[in-house]
Amino acid sequence: MDHSSLRCFGTIPKTHFLLLFSFSIFLFTFTNAAFDLATIPFNDGYSHLFGDGNVVRSSDGNGVKLLLDRYTGSGFISSNMYQYGFFSANIKLPSNYTAGICIAFYTSNGDVFEKTHDELDFEFLGNIAGKPWRFQTNLYGNGSTHRGREERYRLWFDPTKGYHRYSILWTAKNIIFYIDEVPIREVLRSEEMGGEYPSKPMSLYSTIWDASNWATSGGKYKVNYKYAPFVVEFKDLVLKGCSVDPIQEVSGGEICSDQNTHLEAQDYAAVTPLRRLAMRRFRQRYMYYSYCYDTIRYPMPLPECDIIPSEKQRFKETGRLRFGGSHRWHSRRGGRTSIPVVDDTNQGVM
Repeated sequence: MDHSSLRCFGTIPKTHFLLLFSFSIFLFTFTNAAFDLATIPFNDGYSHLFGDGNVVRSSDGNGVKLLLDRYTGSGFISSNMYQYGFFSANIKLPSNYTAGICIAFYTSNGDVFEKTHDELDFEFLGNIAGKPWRFQTNLYGNGSTHRGREERYRLWFDPTKGYHRYSILWTAKNIIFYIDEVPIREVLRSEEMGGEYPSKPMSLYSTIWDASNWATSGGKYKVNYKYAPFVVEFKDLVLKGCSVDPIQEVSGGEICSDQNTHLEAQDYAAVTPLRRLAMRRFRQRYMYYSYCYDTIRYPMPLPECDIIPSEKQRFKETGRLRFGGSHRWHSRRGGRTSIPVVDDTNQGVM
């Protein structure tokens, strides 16, 4: 093995390396059979969102690069809005010093439903050289931005060395976040969630931007433009869902019934026992913050939380692991909401 490939993970104790290696072997075996996905050319499903010349389409038309330089970030958006769907891309993250950068791959309808918007997020939070990328998942429903539902994690691979598939499955019954073919988080719809379950048509977005005030160690480390441009690469894009007009009089449920039934029948729409095992192993090893165990923010867990005793005992009342770090707050995206920042720069890989 080329040990330089582990550079971004810093110095790993031998026991931790063996755990990382064994987990990687398990996941390689588990993910050997990839999802059967139909990809589309970039121009068939997406368009420029912002960033002038910083959205660079690939020569074959099947991918795109987003750049962040000292003048602007960049982003793209799906050409249509969808009433449930599967949204996916192979993504390669920037390497070297990436502190202060936020790369987001997410669904939202905030441009249409400003006060009652829904959102499902992958947000990749850069780091200083020698430390791994961290990332979080989040969701909002019906404008519930006062309730952050973040979980934060590490990865079992270096996301700057090659492409990995990140996917969001969203149906009327459940939401699943995938990395490659490994589910890392599932949210089941319940009556108790009420309107806070995302249910209105959403677009797919991806952006790269300067989040120096919060992204890395609570804003301790800023974007250093001497390393610019920062480039994130996308290919093998997937948009599977029912395209709808969000302001049409006929409800999306009536129009999309057949397509949603087909979506719910797909292989990736359910967490099988083997996938649940993989999800449990991932969360045991790589999740370092969960709102479900943050009793300071939520003395009573939110209704979708499935409190697992073996998970709970690993966390402090702040929702973070029982070792390292500190707990802070910040305002996200122009003060739209507040979410906790875990300063975990001193935490190990495991």
